[in-house]
Amino acid sequence: MTVKNRFIIRRLHRYMGVLLGIQFLFWTVGGLYFSWSDMDEIHGDYEKAPPPKVAAALNFASPKVVLDSIRHHKAVDSLISLQLVSILGQPIYQLVFVEKGKKNIQLADALTGKLRSGLSENEAIDVAKLAFVGQPTVKETTYLIDVNNHHEYREQPLPAYAVRFADARGTTVYVAAELGTVQRFRNDKWRIFDFLWMLHTMDFQSRDNIGNILLKAFSIFGILTIFSGFTLFIVSSKAFMRKKSQ
Repeated sequence: MTVKNRFIIRRLHRYMGVLLGIQFLFWTVGGLYFSWSDMDEIHGDYEKAPPPKVAAALNFASPKVVLDSIRHHKAVDSLISLQLVSILGQPIYQLVFVEKGKKNIQLADALTGKLRSGLSENEAIDVAKLAFVGQPTVKETTYLIDVNNHHEYREQPLPAYAVRFADARGTTVYVAAELGTVQRFRNDKWRIFDFLWMLHTMDFQSRDNIGNILLKAFSIFGILTIFSGFTLFIVSSKAFMRKKSQ
């Protein structure tokens, strides 16, 4: 191999090494945080109260009564799901259905079959408090109708209330207004995890696509950098041996 070729390989190896070194640092820092963290703490499991239960001895209204009430003012094409949930101590039917190709949600009293609207802000705060262990103090509440791909409540049911508590972890409980139930717990440790996960996957759009082009490109660059390093080692070793034998 000529001196010029060795120079070119060294130059490519140097610049690729610097570029990949930065990303390798992100991968290493992220890996350390992931492996040294308690995932239950990141998910907020220690802050979650047991889900409320519904007494089986109650006299429930037939779901057909609820569906008939909905059909009076909406064209129900198909039913996606029907669940019995407890909202603020009351048994509630939670119906998700399709109307003219669009998904809709309807709540109804499970004892009377009477339809009811989604949660008000005060109701959402009470739901969030019941879902949180202890007696938390509410710091602020935000009503969300739209979020971007980087928001911590991305790809979840909207509209929703973000109920932020004044606890040491900076916990926010997200309550879906139309579903009437808690969807997500988010805290400061989760936010650090989410940021490092974005750097780890190199997905700066949705953060969860581990097959994105950028990650694939850096994987190829990494292999090229390794092979260029091996090549330089072999070439340098041969050149050294030739000089030593002379």
